Amino acid sequence: MDWDYLRYIHALAIGGTLAKAGDILGVHQTTVLRRLDQMEEQLGVQFFERNRDGLQLTPVGETAFRAAERLTGEMENLERQLVGQDSAPVGKVRLAATDTMVNALISPMIADLVREYPDIELEVLTDNDVLNLSHREADLTLRPVNKPQATLEGERIGTIESAIYGSAAYCKLHPDMDLDNAPEQQLWILPDESFSHLATGRWYRKHLKNASSIIRCNSLQAMHALSKAGAGLAALPCYLGDSTRELKRLSAPLEGEGVDLWLMVNHETQQMARVRIVKEFLTTRLEKLSPRVEGESA
Repeated sequence: MDWDYLRYIHALAIGGTLAKAGDILGVHQTTVLRRLDQMEEQLGVQFFERNRDGLQLTPVGETAFRAAERLTGEMENLERQLVGQDSAPVGKVRLAATDTMVNALISPMIADLVREYPDIELEVLTDNDVLNLSHREADLTLRPVNKPQATLEGERIGTIESAIYGSAAYCKLHPDMDLDNAPEQQLWILPDESFSHLATGRWYRKHLKNASSIIRCNSLQAMHALSKAGAGLAALPCYLGDSTRELKRLSAPLEGEGVDLWLMVNHETQQMARVRIVKEFLTTRLEKLSPRVEGESA
């Protein structure tokens, strides 16, 4: 039996006439009559007695109508549940980002997010290797990249700019430093080969290829901590350096060393309400921070 038959039986019983059933179903009454004849002929039963006053359910029709009533109620209940879940999202959302971005950029907005949507279970995945972030099984990925893969979708937040930073203590010990003409005379904190993909790597190769005093690190967090402690100078993202009280910005944003910041979304889960809401929430908040990301807030 075609489930759609129950829909017609329900409308005919409620409406009592072909015309009213047609209004309920949004079709012409001739369509209703044709469908009723088809149902009764195919099943070999009579659902309605037809007379001048309209339609009356037969015993067989009453049985079908009760089933139609139950199905209608269940469908309405299902619709309410689905709409309720969409307006009040529930479930896990996995967000991938670097340690540095979590610590220096998005922690406050994550705190606001989980307060506003307490039924969303947020799982934060951190990885210093930004090239591999898109390969993690995350719903959303905050990723610095100038040319995202064509198969990925997302929102461009802005351009992460970097500048040279040093602690007040280091600057006091080196009052005559000349970063424009003799940067190699300073002690530098640089990323090791595992961080060769950083945009600032071009600046290092151009200006510091002969520097002898170097500390190598395999994380941006370590570079930040050592420069803050006065161990040397470092090129750091402006959103990180400008927000660190112990550091002074010693240059303008390094020309040509910016990298775009994207909030990428997993195409397999992007239609889920909870993923959509987290993406929209983070995009709105991150866009407000774009001056800080682009080094304009100092």
